[in-house]
Amino acid sequence: MVLPYQDPLVPREPSERVIPEPPRKGEIGGEPCGICAGESSPTVWSDENWTLHPPVDCSLPGTVWLATREHVDSFVDLPDALAADFGRIVARVERAILSLGGVARVHLYRYGDGGAHFHVWFMPRPLGMIEARGTVLPIWEDVLPKVPDEELLEAARRVAGAMDAPRV
Repeated sequence: MVLPYQDPLVPREPSERVIPEPPRKGEIGGEPCGICAGESSPTVWSDENWTLHPPVDCSLPGTVWLATREHVDSFVDLPDALAADFGRIVARVERAILSLGGVARVHLYRYGDGGAHFHVWFMPRPLGMIEARGTVLPIWEDVLPKVPDEELLEAARRVAGAMDAPRV
C-alpha cells in the first residue's frame, strides 16, 4: 500500500463521539432522500431493480454508482429477491467497466454514511497503477486531477452500453 502523500504524516486523535448520531438524508428527521427526489446525477442505465449513475467531481473515468430503485438503507434491508439479484448486477457492472480497457481491477465500495438509500460505488483501478491497490484507491482518487464531469458522464454511458451488449 502506498499513500499519495509524502512523509511525515501525523496521526491525530478522533473527535468526540456524537451520540445520538444526526439523521442522514432519507432517514426520519433528516433531509429528503436525494436519490428518490431525483436530485442525483443522471441515470445512464436501469432495469426493474437498479439504476446506474456517473459520479461528479471524480478523477477516475469509468467510476459509477449503482442504487436500488426501492428506498432501502442497507444490505440487511434488501428484500430477498433484491439481495439475490445483487450478485448478478455487480458482475454485469464489473464486466462493463473492464470492457473500457486500461482497467486492472474494479473496486466495489459501500460506505452508507451519506444517505439512507442503498448504493454502491465501482471504481476502476487504472492498469499499472499498483500503488493504488487495495484500500487506498479512493484516497488516490481524491488527490489525482479531476476529470471534467462531461467525460465522466461519457465513460458512464460507455459502461451502460457495455451492460446491454451481449456476452461473448
